[in-house]
Amino acid sequence: MKFGVVVFPGSNCDQDAVDALTLLDQQVIKLWHKDHDLQGCDFIILPGGFSYGDYLRTGAVARFSPIMNEVITHANRGGYLMGICNGFQVLAEARLVPGVLLRNANQQYICKNIYLTPQSPNALLTAGLMEGPNSQAAYKIPMAHGEGRYFADADTLKSLNDNGQVLFRYCDETGAVTDAANPNGSLENIAGVTNKSKNVFGMMPHPERAADPALGNTDGRLILHQLLKTVLV
Repeated sequence: MKFGVVVFPGSNCDQDAVDALTLLDQQVIKLWHKDHDLQGCDFIILPGGFSYGDYLRTGAVARFSPIMNEVITHANRGGYLMGICNGFQVLAEARLVPGVLLRNANQQYICKNIYLTPQSPNALLTAGLMEGPNSQAAYKIPMAHGEGRYFADADTLKSLNDNGQVLFRYCDETGAVTDAANPNGSLENIAGVTNKSKNVFGMMPHPERAADPALGNTDGRLILHQLLKTVLV
């Protein structure tokens, strides 16, 4: 498996993603936004940051970067694609995952550790997190965004729930999904979703920032390791 991390002007979590995957012994390269070649990568990561300064809307300009033509084709062919934070916003703008990301309910940028509980028993990113001896009710993961409030219309929301497309919900440290545990006002505490084919994943919190033991938190590493266990089979 070869990973490619796309670098847009304003990306600032691209090296975090590279480092986290390298810690997990994966082959990973950076892909420049002006390129037209995915260089044989099997799994593409759209990292966090402030692509193109978040002009117009978060992710709205990056969605039209030259490399996105190849990224979209890759995803539509069933290739693996994951967007984290700003990358999730790019996925939503490109209509590769349902819903939109709006300004946080408190109208402020939020940067802190929060808790996530996995929701989908049949999505690659979460299936193994919900069962087995190493499963947890809640995963402590950093978040850092100003526009992360997930929203979708009623029909889309029903489809997401019916099809097991909700990856994570914000929760407290015990795994309870409550209004108090919702940091940004996301609809139904949604923190991540997948597409219908379950090969494209978007999440607002940053698992790559919680993958190195030197940082004092490796819950993100558990999430990334779960992903590797399924895509490397």
